[in-house]
Parts: sequence; structure tokens; C-alpha cells
Amino acid sequence: MTHASATQSPSPLTNPLLLVMVLAAFTSVLNNSMVNVAIPVVSHDLGIAPSLSGWIITAYSIVFATGVAIYGRVSDSYSLRRTFLFALVVFGLGSLTCALAPHFGVLVGGRAIQAAGAAAIPSLAYGSIARLFPAGQRGRLFGIMSSAVGMGAATGPLVGGIGVSMAGWRILFFGTLAVLCLLFIAAWQRLPEPNAGRTPPSDRLARVDLPGGLLLAVSAAALLFGVTAVSHVGPTAPRAWGMLVVALITGSLFTWRIRTARHPFVPPALFGNRRFLSAALIALLSQGAFIGGGLFLTPLMLIDQLGFSAFQAGLVIAPGAISVALLAPIVGRLSDRYGPRAVLGTSLTVLLTGLIGLSSIGAGGPVYVLAACLVVASSGYAGVTSPAANAASTALSTEIAGVGFGIYQLCFFMGAGTGAAVFGSVLAARRHHAGGALNPLYGGPAATAPFSDAYLVACVAVLVALIALIGLGRARRIEAI
Repeated sequence: MTHASATQSPSPLTNPLLLVMVLAAFTSVLNNSMVNVAIPVVSHDLGIAPSLSGWIITAYSIVFATGVAIYGRVSDSYSLRRTFLFALVVFGLGSLTCALAPHFGVLVGGRAIQAAGAAAIPSLAYGSIARLFPAGQRGRLFGIMSSAVGMGAATGPLVGGIGVSMAGWRILFFGTLAVLCLLFIAAWQRLPEPNAGRTPPSDRLARVDLPGGLLLAVSAAALLFGVTAVSHVGPTAPRAWGMLVVALITGSLFTWRIRTARHPFVPPALFGNRRFLSAALIALLSQGAFIGGGLFLTPLMLIDQLGFSAFQAGLVIAPGAISVALLAPIVGRLSDRYGPRAVLGTSLTVLLTGLIGLSSIGAGGPVYVLAACLVVASSGYAGVTSPAANAASTALSTEIAGVGFGIYQLCFFMGAGTGAAVFGSVLAARRHHAGGALNPLYGGPAATAPFSDAYLVACVAVLVALIALIGLGRARRIEAI
């Protein structure tokens, strides 16, 4: 597939690459969101304590977040098509392992294998768009990808609730496996090879720099594990501060590695590019505020505090996720026309408004008010994902688009993982202290005041993201080395 052919048909309905990537993105998010709903049933069926059931999510999140950067780097030097097909096979093996898991340990291992395959999808999808399409079309295509993600998030809780109630939790993994088999056949037959016209270097394995990639992966995994442990056992527990020390050491070694290696995993200049760093920071903060804040805190409040079922909670969340799916392509086109910075400023303001509403009148208020505030926040979030990716793409050359978007996606998903841990810690801390909510606009019951405070902290993250817009000025494109 050539650059010219890509630009002549930038639609998933006519472009096999886009169609396969969009379907894969939808499937990966659908798989994760529907499994989250089934966790209480899985815990009961396997006899697992609620405190341990979180590993079904944690194991997936750690491997997924660290895998996106490695897949992106591999796709810069190796066949994108073969890399994608390999990832689908790994994703399928993980799904089969989960479906047949006889006990909890095997299930957690299966979830990690799932993530090791699914991690390829965002980095390869966004990287291929940045590599193949001109800047004037990327925003719309990033928006289409974000729409697929939103549809997966919207339908996941509903599909999961129906599947579990009718056939048990294992059907979710069997269903994912069936979809992946069909997707593999479609990718095998229809997926073009964007790297077909490029002559691979004789030392391409050395150019991947696996030691550097592993250092980055260990550092990110240790950081995510450490932050999660802090929220569960406190900062003084050895497994919490110990993981944070590991993250610091391996992160320092990664910095040394990319400065001294002949072919570093990431060009050091990437971390000196203000535009790229600003886009990545905005993605991390907005993802943490919305996913870690809105979508993590809201089900907790509905189920644990207000007594809703998982299916009912999914119905409350679904309108917001649908708004993401509907608005993301539109906002993507606007970022092509008016530039990412202008669209991001408006979208972050809308996201902030929705989170303030959740903190002020959504927490403890009528459920329709909560749903409305979540729709506002979701609408703002829909306007952040594709423009931020569009801004990051303008700082990357085609030669390093894969690893560049791998790093960007790493920040993106680290935001969700660390955000949930941070806001969970805020929620726990506020529950242990008597008194009203910190938000002077909050007028709800004392029982939901801690949720109001946690939403308020998410607002602070969005304010920092608004400040980071300053960095989205002109910056030189980072070339391959």
C-alpha cells in the first residue's frame, strides 16, 4: 500500500487497513469493558476475595500499557501486517486461556496474555495513520478510531451484562475468541503492507533495541504497579515503595540507554520536542481525569454506595460513551480544519465543566443529573483524544511514527491506570475523615461527599492539561536517526 493510495481512499469503508484497524480497536475495548462488568460474578464463581479480584484488571492494564511502545517500535522496522497478525494470535490465545481457566491464577495469566496481544492494536493503528496519511486528513481518521473506542466502551457493559446473565462469564472470552478468528482471516486476506516499499536494513533487529524497550516496559510496569499498590496498602508498604524505586532505577537506565546506544529504542530528541511532550501530557492528564475519574468513580458510587446492579450502572454510563462515539469523528475533522490547539482548548473546557458538575450536583444527586453531567464530560473527552493524537503526529517523521505513537499511547494508558489508583486513594482518604465536601458548591448527602472530592481532584488534572496547551506551538519534526 502506497502513500498515494492511502490518500485517495481515507475511509474505513473503502480502505482495508482502516477497516481492519477500526474493527480491532472496537474489539479490544469491547473485550475489556465487558469483562469489567463480570468481575463480581467471576469472583463469586472462583471463590476469590474482592480485594484480589482487582488483579483481573491490573494484570491486563500493566501488560497493555507497557506493550504499546514495544509494538510501535517493532512496526518501524518489521512488517506491520505480520506484527498485527502475530498480535491477534496472542490475543486469541489469551482469550482461550481465560475461557478455560480452572482457577484464578490461570485467569490472571490469561488476562496478561490477552493484553500482550491487544497492546499492538492502538500503537499500530495510530502509527499507521501517522505514517500513511497527510496531516490534513489525520484528525478525521484519528476521530474514527476514537469513535470505535467509544462504541466499544458503550456496548461493553451491556454486552457483558447480557452475556453473563444468560450464559455465564466464560462466554465473554469465547465470544472474543470467535471475533478475533474472523478478524484474523480478514487481516490475512485484506490487510495491505504499508512497509512494502521500504528496504529493511540488515541490522533491523539491533535497530529495535530490545534492551531499551524492556527497560522502558519494566519502568512503566513498576510505576503503574507501585501507584496501584499505594492506593491499596499505603506508601509505606514495601511492595509499594519498592516498586516505585524499581521504576526510578529502570527509568534512569532507560535514559542512559537511549543516550548511549547506537540505535536507541527512542530517539532522545523525541523527549526534547515540546509539541510532542505537551500532546502526550494532555493525553495522560485527560485520560486520567475522565477514565480514572469519571468512569472509575461513577460505577463505584452507583454500585457500592447507591446499590445499583452492574447492568444498571452500565445503562447510566452508556449515554456518555455513545456521545464519545458520535462526536469523535466530527471533532477530528475540526482539528484538521482549525488546528489541534484551538479544538483542544474548547474540549478541555467542556470536560472540566462536566467534572465540576459531577463534583457539585452529580455526586449524590438524581441519577438523571449524574448521567447528564457524565454526558457533558464525555463530550469534552471526545474532543481531546483525536486532536491530541493529531498534534503528536505533526512532531513525528514517518520513520519513527510507530515508536512515537507507542510512547504517546503509553502515556495515554498510563493516565487511565494511574488515575484510577490516585482517585481511589483520594476516595479512601476522604472516607476516613469526617466532614463535608471540599467543593463549596456540593449540597448532597455526606455519604457521597468523598466522591465529590475525588471528582474535584480530577478537575485539577484538567486544569493542568489546559496549561499544557501552551506547549502546542511550532516545533521541529523529529526525524529518524
